[in-house]
Amino acid sequence: MALAHALLASLIKQSCSGYDLSKQFNSSVGFFWKASQQQIYRELSKLETDGWVSAEIVCQQGRPDKKLYQVTELGQKQLTQWIEQPCELSPIRDDLLVKVFAGSVVEPQVIVEQLEHHRELHQQRLAVYRDLEQRYFKNGQDLSMEAKFRYITLKRGISDETSWLTWCEEAITLCSSS
Repeated sequence: MALAHALLASLIKQSCSGYDLSKQFNSSVGFFWKASQQQIYRELSKLETDGWVSAEIVCQQGRPDKKLYQVTELGQKQLTQWIEQPCELSPIRDDLLVKVFAGSVVEPQVIVEQLEHHRELHQQRLAVYRDLEQRYFKNGQDLSMEAKFRYITLKRGISDETSWLTWCEEAITLCSSS
């Protein structure tokens, strides 16, 4: 997936300034697609040049003018075409897995500490996801179609975090029994 598609997906329902989009991005799409504020601004500029988004200048008193970006018809067409194409599996790039793979070069406790740290991080992220689930998706069947798509995305995140926690526990047990 390109950042362009993630931004189009974030802008499809409402126009946003780059700053607001960056904040919104980090608390939604940012859970599974990372981008810095600088990358977002750079990509918005490119999308505007390509005609996938348009920007309206909004004058503000006492502050610099801001640009409100919205998806154009061409941008919506590009997003639709991209969604309709099948996805390939995303490559795994995970520092922890490389460390565990080569873990025999250090004392087992070093790897156990790494695993315990990751377990903590995944517990924290799972708590955030569970909180989002409770706040926004209590009644899964009563949701709008748009909310259902967001909910099944969140459910995937919950599944990932639960799986990571199970794996961390198994790995800690295996490494500790050495």
